[in-house]
Amino acid sequence: MDEEAFNMSVRKFLKQLGVTSQREIEAAVRERLEAGELKGDETLVTEATVTVGELGKEIVVRGEIRLR
Repeated sequence: MDEEAFNMSVRKFLKQLGVTSQREIEAAVRERLEAGELKGDETLVTEATVTVGELGKEIVVRGEIRLR
């Protein structure tokens, strides 16, 4: 295995995951704010799951996103 190539590939995937997730979360929050479904002072409970099928591995990350 080429450690450097592997590391770069993992980083590329995680960057794509982060950028895509942030964009989608921001859009969903804006939609809910505009619809009056959120007030803008909430704390959103979050959970993200990354699955690596060939490894039989699921990584779950839990956290919060504060709107204020």
